[in-house]
Amino acid sequence: MAKRIGGSRRKSKHKLSKGIREKGKVTIPQYLQKFKLGEKVYLHIEPAVQKGAYHMRHMGKSGIIKEQSGNCYGVSIKDGGKEKLLMIHPVHLKRT
Repeated sequence: MAKRIGGSRRKSKHKLSKGIREKGKVTIPQYLQKFKLGEKVYLHIEPAVQKGAYHMRHMGKSGIIKEQSGNCYGVSIKDGGKEKLLMIHPVHLKRT
């Protein structure tokens, strides 16, 4: 049986790249932003921060904040007709 080579970020050079004017460190307000329960958010991975990132198959989806656990938020999304709960750091979330 052949073994799969590579991890979850394999072949993601274009998807996780930033534009020339967006490169650099993440701002503190962006890293520490707060959300309320029931708020709609848009999922977009911040490539500079690996902590609290979700799998790339969910990139670009929108969801609803259901819970908070420590610094991360539980975001409910629809994936193939099923509802999934992803624990995501706020740096990877944007308000819609």
